[in-house]
Amino acid sequence: MASAAEQMAANLSWSALSKATELRQRIMFTIGLLIIYRLGTYIPVPGIDADALRNFMSGAAAGLGGILSMFTGGALGRMGIFALGIMPYISASIIIQLLTALVPSLEQMKKEGEQGRKKINQITRYATVALALFQAYGLAKSLEAGGLAHETGVFFISSVVITLVGGTMFLMWLGEQITARGIGNGVSLIIFVGIVAEIPAALAQFFAQGRAGAISTPVILGVIVMVVAVIAFVVFMERALRKIHIQYPRRQVGMKVYDGGSSHLPIKVNPAGVIPAIFASSLLLLPTTVATFSGAQTGPVMSVLLAYFGPGQPLYLLFFAAMIVFFAYFYTANVSFKSDDVAENLKNQGGFIPGIRPGKKTEDYLDYVVTRVLVIGSGYLALVCLLPEVLRHQFAIPFYFGGTSVLIVVSVTMDTINQVQSHLLAHQYEGLIERSQLRGRKKTGAKKTPSRR
Repeated sequence: MASAAEQMAANLSWSALSKATELRQRIMFTIGLLIIYRLGTYIPVPGIDADALRNFMSGAAAGLGGILSMFTGGALGRMGIFALGIMPYISASIIIQLLTALVPSLEQMKKEGEQGRKKINQITRYATVALALFQAYGLAKSLEAGGLAHETGVFFISSVVITLVGGTMFLMWLGEQITARGIGNGVSLIIFVGIVAEIPAALAQFFAQGRAGAISTPVILGVIVMVVAVIAFVVFMERALRKIHIQYPRRQVGMKVYDGGSSHLPIKVNPAGVIPAIFASSLLLLPTTVATFSGAQTGPVMSVLLAYFGPGQPLYLLFFAAMIVFFAYFYTANVSFKSDDVAENLKNQGGFIPGIRPGKKTEDYLDYVVTRVLVIGSGYLALVCLLPEVLRHQFAIPFYFGGTSVLIVVSVTMDTINQVQSHLLAHQYEGLIERSQLRGRKKTGAKKTPSRR
C-alpha cells in the first residue's frame, strides 16, 4: 500500500506548482542566473583574433577541443570570458576532498560541522583561484604562441589571465547561489546547460555529415537507437535501489507507549550520481587544456600525453574507467553515503537491522552492502561513458552524443525534478498543517451553547 507521501507525490500537478510561490521564485532565480551564464559565453576575451581562432577550432573540434568546448558550453571555442568554465573549481574540489581523507587536520576540520564545512569551502575557493591562474596563464601563452592574438606581450597575457580567472570565480559564485537559493546543484546545472545549448548545432553538423555521405544512414539510425537505449538504461539504473530492512522497537515516552514499526533504508545503486564522470573527465582535461592551443609549440611531454591519452586511445579509455570507478567509491564513502553517520543515526533513533548489532557491526554491514552495490554502480557508469566513446571514435560521431554528456543531462534532469517534487510536497504539507491549525482555532474559539436542563 502506498504511503501518504507517495500518494501526495502522485497527485502533484501544474496547479500545485502555481500555488507554490517560493518554488516559482527559486525556479525563476535559477533560470535567470543560467541565462546570465549563457550570455557570458558570447563575450570575447580582449585581444583575440576571431578569424584565426575560428579556423583553429574548426580543426580541433573533432578531437580534444570538442570535449573542452562541451564542458565550457562553447565558450572555449569562442574564447569567451567563461572559456575556463567551472572545471578549475571541480578540479580544486577533487584535490581538497582527496587531501581531506589523507591530511588529519583537514579531516578534523570536516568533523567540526557547519563551521568546518565553511572553512573547507574557503580553502577550495583559494585552490580554485590558484588552478585558474595556472590554466589561464598557460592558455594565454599558448594563444600567443599559436598566433591567435592581435598583439602579443605582457598586456595581452595580463588581460587574458584577469578575464579568465574572473570569469571562473563568477561561475563558481553563480553555482553556489543556484545551490543555495535556486533549484538543483549549481555546478551540475551549469555544465548541463552548456551541453544542452550546444546540442542543436551538433545535431545539425551530424545530419549534414549524413547528407554529404560522410556518415551512412545505418550509422545515423544506430546512433539514434543507441542514444535512446542509453537514456533508458541511465534512468533505470539511477532509480534502482537496494533496500535494507530497519526495525524500530516498542518504546515508552512519558506516559505514552509507542508500538514498534519497520521501515527501509534505501541505498542507490549509484549513490554518487554524475559526479564520478565529471571528476574523471576534469582530470583528463587538466593536463591537456593548454596543449590543445599550443599547436607546433607542444613539448615532448605534452606530445606523448596527446598521443596516448587522446579520445578513443586505449590508455585514455583505461584511465577514464579507472578514475570513474575510483571516484564512485571515494565520493560515496566520503560524501553521499557515510556508513558511520548512518549507523550512528540509527542507533540514536533506536532502529536496528534485524540480526545486526547497533553501532560498529551496523557500520561494517552497511560498508559491506554499499561496496557490493557499487560494483554494479561503478561498472554501469564506466560502461555508459566508455561505450559511446569507442563508437564515436570509430564512426566520427560528434562528442555530444557520447555517454558522459547523456549521463550528465539525464542525471541532472532527474535530480532537479526530484528537488522540485520535494518542494511541492513540503508546500502541500505546510498547507495541510495551516488548515488543521485554522480548524483547531475555530473549534476552540466557538461559543458554547447552553445545555438543556
